[in-house]
Amino acid sequence: MTNIQNRENPLGYEKIPTLLRRFATPSVVAMLVSALYNIVDQIFIGQYVGTLGNAATNVAFPITTICIAISVLCGVGGASCFSIELGRGHKEEASRCVGTALITAGSLGAVYAVLAFFCARGMLTLFGGSGETLDYAVNYCTYLALGIPFLILGNVMSNFIRADGSPKFSMVCMVSGGIINMILDAFLVPYGGVEWGMQGAALATSISQIISFVIAIIYLKRFKTVHFRLKDISFNIKRAFKICSLGMSNCVNQLAILVVQVSMNNQLNTYGLLEYGEALKHIPQAAFGVVIKVNSMLISFFVGMAQGSQPIVGFNYGAQQWWRSKQTFKLSATVCLIVATVGFIIFQTVPQLVISIFGSGEPAYNEFAEKTMRIFLSMIMLNGVQMTISNYFSAIGKPIKGIILSLIRQVIIIVPLMWILPLYMGLDGVLYAAPITDFISFVLAFIFIVNEFKLSGYKNPEKK
Repeated sequence: MTNIQNRENPLGYEKIPTLLRRFATPSVVAMLVSALYNIVDQIFIGQYVGTLGNAATNVAFPITTICIAISVLCGVGGASCFSIELGRGHKEEASRCVGTALITAGSLGAVYAVLAFFCARGMLTLFGGSGETLDYAVNYCTYLALGIPFLILGNVMSNFIRADGSPKFSMVCMVSGGIINMILDAFLVPYGGVEWGMQGAALATSISQIISFVIAIIYLKRFKTVHFRLKDISFNIKRAFKICSLGMSNCVNQLAILVVQVSMNNQLNTYGLLEYGEALKHIPQAAFGVVIKVNSMLISFFVGMAQGSQPIVGFNYGAQQWWRSKQTFKLSATVCLIVATVGFIIFQTVPQLVISIFGSGEPAYNEFAEKTMRIFLSMIMLNGVQMTISNYFSAIGKPIKGIILSLIRQVIIIVPLMWILPLYMGLDGVLYAAPITDFISFVLAFIFIVNEFKLSGYKNPEKK
């Protein structure tokens, strides 16, 4: 059965560079456009609301991070399960994975949207908001919450669409929403100005997310590798557990990012007050908000490569062609390293040019933003490879290893450093915690993947 499946599905026999180009390109474009949701908001808010608006979006960013965590838990986990079952020739089970993932994601998204709407002030205070920054952030999140279920379900469907062999359709879903978001931002944010600009940006984002979801859900009738039926949209706790276990590594990675964001915001708030005083304490949060949004473009590229390679890796691993999974990983990691190096050069040589896109502020703000970009992103070259390794383990059905790598990078090392280093270095200590962590986590991830590839199953039988 496995050999027949390999001949039927190009994932099992077509050249890896060709497959990766076909699957990863639309996925990367879709992820970059998705990142533009927040970046475009940040640009318009920075230009028309100012540095307080930039600080507020930074405080509110964890709201979106939680959405992404739910999305990848059900989406990446569901798509991995889908691909593995296809590789094994179990088409009906693959189809049921879609339905269970959608029910799970929809339920979690609805509950979270209600919490974000009614408990916004409490959540944002926990996320590091205070004073005027908190008020701006609450106004932003009230309207942002409306699109939460649609954002989650749209992202989950995009993962299945790619896994089904239609990465271009997935790209259309994301790009359509991104373009609409930009257009609406151009009207709603300038019109609202300083007073209502935050709400306008959030409303533009929610509307565009709803439209992306509508386009994505149409695909349920267009699956190519399985015959999807309405009765497949049902909840099975055993299947849901399997899906969530496969997506847990990516989910933990996002939740770990959440912990870092919250810790960072609170530390920036505390040491920003000591460094700049009450009137300008928002400067570190505003600067970090810009830098983290810029960094999200690179992270989106890495995630896009991982999502694009996931169907190839999962199918071939399920079909017991491990050497093809390894080849896919090596090519994906190399591309991520090259792109990250280009980003590193830009961030180190012309940081002020990048920062100016998001508006201007006090001289102290410009100075701190430039320093933040250079220090915080100084090890970005290693991030792409580390994330590729973590996602590889999820794609082959070994999520525990991916979870361990995520926890080491995002929680176990960086959070303690973020609280210890500032005691000796002040604000600079908050920034240096990131590159130190990036280096250590890369070394550990490299050891993990080297040991994985020592397994005999990775030997290519075609080479003597």
